[in-house]
Amino acid sequence: MGNLLCCTKVEQSTVSIRERFGKFDRVLEPGCHCLPWFLGKQIAGNLSLRLQQLDVRCETKTKDNVFVNVVASIQYRALAEKANDAFYKLTNTKTQIQAYVFDVIRAFVPKLNLDDVFEQKNDIAKAVEEELEKAMSAYGFEIVQTLIVDIEPDERVKKAMNEINAAARMRVAANDKAEAEKIIQIKRAEGEAESKYLSGLGIARQRQAIVDGLRDSVLGFSENVPGTSAKDVLDMVLITQYFDTMKEIGASSKSSAVFIPHGPGAVQDIATQIRSGFLQASASH
Repeated sequence: MGNLLCCTKVEQSTVSIRERFGKFDRVLEPGCHCLPWFLGKQIAGNLSLRLQQLDVRCETKTKDNVFVNVVASIQYRALAEKANDAFYKLTNTKTQIQAYVFDVIRAFVPKLNLDDVFEQKNDIAKAVEEELEKAMSAYGFEIVQTLIVDIEPDERVKKAMNEINAAARMRVAANDKAEAEKIIQIKRAEGEAESKYLSGLGIARQRQAIVDGLRDSVLGFSENVPGTSAKDVLDMVLITQYFDTMKEIGASSKSSAVFIPHGPGAVQDIATQIRSGFLQASASH
């Protein structure tokens, strides 16, 4: 019906190329246009202005002789003001873009080691985009963005890289664990040393307090009871302590059997030993 009425419709985001007797006439924008076929005018074809994407997989070799597959994603579109160039100058746009991508990647990647390829993928994408922009602008196309979306080494290389990474992490973990155990042992030793120091200090203070208490008792009793000497008072105090100790041993239900000498002579021997220690402590104090 449109041809009979000499009219044609152009869709949104699309331009049509009109020819007259086989020669380019003009670019038709979206909308309805008059197309008098009897004057030799016809639509040669349509050109989409929408953003298009082309994924290119390129196999190449790195500087350290590792084969990798580099996947580049090219986003491009035709320019409305250069629609005639985009329509007439290129037969296969995707093949042309793919050829330029191959050329740039295979010139750039062999200069880098495998690890550097991963680190500099943005530089690779920039190099591809710059080359495509210079080449494709002459054909009426705009390169919107270029991305390196994947870098795939050989499976054996990937496995080796993962094993190296795993070994490095295990080594770091082992060092951290050993360092933690070292700190624990140091802290435990410091705690034990501090505990022994405080225990010894407590025992020394306890003994000093006992000595001071006995001395005060002896001096007080000697002053209040005339005719008694310090020796007499100390013997009485020691005998009293001796019998109190015997009473506690006998009263304790969990006590083991303890064999100690008992009798007046034994008490005298114990008193002599304690008195000697008491005098030594007093002299040092």
